Amino acid sequence: MSTLTSAFDWLTTGSSWRGGEGIATRLGEHVLLTAASVGIASAVALPIGIALGHLGRGGTLAINISNIGRAVPTLAVLVLLAIGPLGIGDLTTVLALTLFAIAPLVTNSYVGIREVDPGAVLAARGMGMSGGQVLRRVELPLALPMILLGLRLAAVQVVATATIAALIDGGGLGRFVVDGLANHEQNKVVGGAILVAVLALVVDGTLFALTRLLTRAPQPTRPRR
Repeated sequence: MSTLTSAFDWLTTGSSWRGGEGIATRLGEHVLLTAASVGIASAVALPIGIALGHLGRGGTLAINISNIGRAVPTLAVLVLLAIGPLGIGDLTTVLALTLFAIAPLVTNSYVGIREVDPGAVLAARGMGMSGGQVLRRVELPLALPMILLGLRLAAVQVVATATIAALIDGGGLGRFVVDGLANHEQNKVVGGAILVAVLALVVDGTLFALTRLLTRAPQPTRPRR
């Protein structure tokens, strides 16, 4: 029996999905790690990127700092945090993944605001709108596709990177890969990799559909006869 066939058999066996270490539990842990990391990163990074884009100052420095953070391997950050006061566990993983997700969120939100048509901004100011009104009514709606693209990139990257949580005794789908390698169970290694890939595609497709829904232009209404 090939490794791929045995992995498929493991994925389609009901007992593999049940229990405290089953696929359903590990999948829930992986989703929770991803949602917490992306949620915290969004709460921190989006206001910074949007504010800097609106003000037009300090954006280059912020993007360079976030790119430096992206260049540092997440595994290295995870290990440094694990040997620190936080120790091993999901909290350390969430913090490392949050730092990893900040870069695309800051960059895309800043670029999205800065690429708004200056004519639209000038027209809004000419109508007497304040800075806050221009941001809410003009800049944010026009920059929304780029901001959502940053969210989509961050979420997919975090889904793939969250597998390293298993290296410090965390949860998630990475447990199948790490434990499978330790116990020479190739079906779990391949099956875990397939689950991570499928989850990344599902997250990407869901956020893509959400982007299309939120940025879809309203259809003109036909006049009644």
